[in-house]
Amino acid sequence: MSAFAATLKPRKSPVQARSAVTVEALHAAAIQVLIQESLSRCTTTRIAERAGASVGSLYQYYPNRDALLAAVLEKHLEGIAAAVERACHEHRGKQLSEMAAAFVVAFLAAKLRDPEEAKALYAVAEERGGAVLAARMRVRIAAAIAAMLASASDARFDDPAMVAKIALGALLGPVQALLKEHAPAQVRPRLERELVLLVTAYLQAHQFTPKRPD
Repeated sequence: MSAFAATLKPRKSPVQARSAVTVEALHAAAIQVLIQESLSRCTTTRIAERAGASVGSLYQYYPNRDALLAAVLEKHLEGIAAAVERACHEHRGKQLSEMAAAFVVAFLAAKLRDPEEAKALYAVAEERGGAVLAARMRVRIAAAIAAMLASASDARFDDPAMVAKIALGALLGPVQALLKEHAPAQVRPRLERELVLLVTAYLQAHQFTPKRPD
């Protein structure tokens, strides 16, 4: 592990229930400060005050602010990846249209569960180790999508891994734009319909049907 990566690693994980509550409070406080203040004003002092804890308590679990924010981001990304993985696993062997809707809906539901949190964490994802965590999430999701596509009952892809990466990319851009533009909540159902249509059309256009022997 590099010295850089080590600075983002928690000092310890909570074992007792009381410790878990403290860490959860610190995570929630970090998100609240990010939303209400900004990344530059999100300090360990402000986070601890918002959590009702001492700065010393924060440092028991995290060596610095960035390690705490990395943990918050990782938890957020883990929730998204796990939700899409479940949806993809449950839809293996289904028809292509069902698969497209399943992973688009799962991704949006997890990503937009708390739009303000998701938007605030974009700033963290662009700092220090955030990009690495986001890349890992994309790899996990793309792998789950590719495995699902490879099992489609009505399609064959010559390169499901590539198709999965592009399909995922088609979701990431519009969702990020939606969050950064402060789009109203009413837009989400329309966004879901449009992205399901977009991804379904893309997958169906790239189906690979082996030639029948003469």
